[in-house]
Amino acid sequence: MSQDVKPTRSELQKLKQRIKLANSGYNLLKKKRDGLIMDFFEVLKQAKTLRQDMTEEYIGALKKMNIARVLETDQKIKSMAMAVKQKPMVALQTKNIMGVVVPKIESQHKAKHFLERGYGTIDSSAAIDEAAEGYEKVVEKIIKAAEVETALKKLLVEIEKTKRRVNALEFSVIPKLEDIKAFITMRLEEMERESTFRMKRIKQK
Repeated sequence: MSQDVKPTRSELQKLKQRIKLANSGYNLLKKKRDGLIMDFFEVLKQAKTLRQDMTEEYIGALKKMNIARVLETDQKIKSMAMAVKQKPMVALQTKNIMGVVVPKIESQHKAKHFLERGYGTIDSSAAIDEAAEGYEKVVEKIIKAAEVETALKKLLVEIEKTKRRVNALEFSVIPKLEDIKAFITMRLEEMERESTFRMKRIKQK
């Protein structure tokens, strides 16, 4: 701001109000950032647990499938798999975490009774039924993991965006406004001293 500029008390008051609003916004954004980070680590914990569960379910299902392949032929297993008509259905909804819209996947998929799978019970066996049940559980975990990991990515994006806004206010916007306030305050004091000096000169004359 140029030394020739003659600011007013009204401008200083407006600037102080801007600084107050900037500080208020800064504090709110800091709280939001901290809340998002806490939620992120909570969801991350869920994601790690789900990945572990999913891996364990998959290993278990794979073992059951290998047993079924030993007891039955691959051709028979493929034929029975082709007979299954019903596919997993999901309904995509949303939920809100600290202002961040994340997906909520409602699945109609669940482990079925062997009579509900669509293949004939005569050609089936306990080994095939156990393998089918094992993979149904894997699908359940995959659907839940998809929801949690998508939420994780969205939260991370929002955290980064909020951090940038917090840093901009802390290191750029607020310091610049404070510098302008200091300059205006100094100029007003100078102008008041000059005015007082001129009044004294006038009285002396």
